[in-house]
Amino acid sequence: MFSLAGKRALVVGIANDQSIAWGCADALRRQGAELAVTYLNAKAEPHVRPLAERLEAPIFAPLDVRDDAQMDALFAQISAEWGGLDILLHSIAFCPKDDLHGRAIDCSRAGFLEAMDISVHSFLRLIRRAEPLMPRGGTCMTVTFHGSEKVVDHYNIMGPVKAALEGVTRYAAAELGPKGISVHALSPGPLATRAASGIAHFDALLADNAARTPTHRLASLDDIGAYAAFLASREASNVTGVIHPIDGGYHVVG
Repeated sequence: MFSLAGKRALVVGIANDQSIAWGCADALRRQGAELAVTYLNAKAEPHVRPLAERLEAPIFAPLDVRDDAQMDALFAQISAEWGGLDILLHSIAFCPKDDLHGRAIDCSRAGFLEAMDISVHSFLRLIRRAEPLMPRGGTCMTVTFHGSEKVVDHYNIMGPVKAALEGVTRYAAAELGPKGISVHALSPGPLATRAASGIAHFDALLADNAARTPTHRLASLDDIGAYAAFLASREASNVTGVIHPIDGGYHVVG
């Protein structure tokens, strides 16, 4: 129904083939987009490189979003090799384990600031660098979770962090709308990703979600990828500023 042929996408956050970022990258590529893929560090590179090769990504670069020099180098490479960018996908989040597993009110100042910097402000830093590369418009996406608006057991401080991420999504959409740049937050139901494995009692969360979801099916990487690919298309260019639940309807009953 739609094509992404000729579009160029930067995907940040692939850790393995169970990552939400991988599901989105695979769908973007299958619809014809050309991809730039990043990896966190030397330890992550051997796991991500084969996936970048499967995606035929011409740009494969390190990116720790806390390192402005790495971020600047990445966008310089994109500008030099592509001359522009159409799609940005930000799918990263982090919180120190002690703060993640404790009560929200007990979160340390350092842990809170680190979680907000990596999980939220990094999205703004990426958008700011992508903006001049999108003179004809584009699409920026991030990934959130239902725990941003409802209290989810054991999600703890990441609930407020994701709420902040959704807030910046709305403000960025309002600010960039006149330039034809849409901004979205994908909100999948829980998936068994490596990042999610750090949440205490996550198996119980998966079981509860599957039992209560109207479709009785957890969201899949294919579900999320297909939705992301559509949002990146010309057909969705007049949609922006939305938190998109991709959760089998859990948000209407959870």
